[in-house]
Amino acid sequence: MNGNPNDEHSAVVVTGIGVVSPIGNGVQKFWPAVLAGISGIDDIRSFDTSGFRTHRGGEVDCLGLTEYLSPDILSQRVGKGSVFAVASTKMAIADAGIDLTTVDPVRIGICCGTTMGECQILEKVDEQFVHSRSDEIEFEGLKYYPPQLIPANVALEIGACGPIHMITTACAAGNYAIGYAADLLCAGVIDVAVAGGVDPLSRVAFTGFNSMLAVSPDMCRPFDLHRRGILLSEGCGMLVLERASSAQERGAPIYAEIAGYGISNDAYHMTSPHPRAQGAINAMRSALREADISPNDVDYISAHGTGTPANDKVETYAIKEVFQKRAFAIPVSSIKSMIGHTMGAASAIEAAVCALAIRYSEIPPTVNYATPDPACDLDYVPNTARKVEVSVALSNAFAFGGNCSALLLRRFAQ
Repeated sequence: MNGNPNDEHSAVVVTGIGVVSPIGNGVQKFWPAVLAGISGIDDIRSFDTSGFRTHRGGEVDCLGLTEYLSPDILSQRVGKGSVFAVASTKMAIADAGIDLTTVDPVRIGICCGTTMGECQILEKVDEQFVHSRSDEIEFEGLKYYPPQLIPANVALEIGACGPIHMITTACAAGNYAIGYAADLLCAGVIDVAVAGGVDPLSRVAFTGFNSMLAVSPDMCRPFDLHRRGILLSEGCGMLVLERASSAQERGAPIYAEIAGYGISNDAYHMTSPHPRAQGAINAMRSALREADISPNDVDYISAHGTGTPANDKVETYAIKEVFQKRAFAIPVSSIKSMIGHTMGAASAIEAAVCALAIRYSEIPPTVNYATPDPACDLDYVPNTARKVEVSVALSNAFAFGGNCSALLLRRFAQ
């Protein structure tokens, strides 16, 4: 993705990564854990699941996260999503080694994606409405509910005065946010972007997916014949994006370049993917076209890989349609097998995984894979991480309402 296709220095690059996840907070903890195939799934503790058919999910160890927040933010009783986003952002800024005080605040933008936003705030008021007297209901808390407050709180914490955006295209939102932030950089609107996605574990989402019988009772098994559904989770991924010229000028290490992205909507069904993967295919092809990258040059695909019977079959079909015979030679893996489905944070964390795979020439496994499915017949990197040179990585993310996105990252030629 270049502002000027003939000028490599106008490329948009990733210089910092911040992750909050059920298997570790910060790149230094998250990356070794994901390569080791460590599971972050356990019995849910943040709310009572006794009335549900399933009881497991992924939860973040929040110990120490509030240390990233200023007293002013803490005094406002901000939602968990804001805590995750601010912590991830400050991790990413530190990782990038960037001094934001040297950047015009008006030239710093925040782009964030989510599915449920600060839904736990609404859930708390709803619970009080059911179980408490009217004078005990904390309606005051509702002012901290609107999802756009998440990027606003990030901006407040880092002193950013540029454009802020909250994109609510559900589980594809992280890719949308990263792609849009790259567009703002290419257009010269901003000089630094913080972009990604966030979602705390939501009882509303847990209830909804359970009602659809889409939640696995034990583990997430993407692409396995005996897969039984998703596992709900929480987390955040934030990336610092800059134009390559700025990053090189300050001697910043570069993880990868944002080569291009594609978004689409198959307009087929509220919850089910198009049976012929129309949206997924269009998103991947759009990303390849924008990046001017051949399907033959893709070295790794970070799959949406939810572990549901429909998604994994359709995603496999889409990959084969786009990459043809080459599809069988490309490693494909799903980190949702380890951390669960983090909703709006998923594709942002997976974009971070692609950047790390390019940087360190290693790709994470799909764990819990035991029995091949004839309908899912690609190389899913079963159970063990793999050392492989990755020059181009593709991150897929598909969401309810037919929202589909694909983000391409490539090694930056410095």
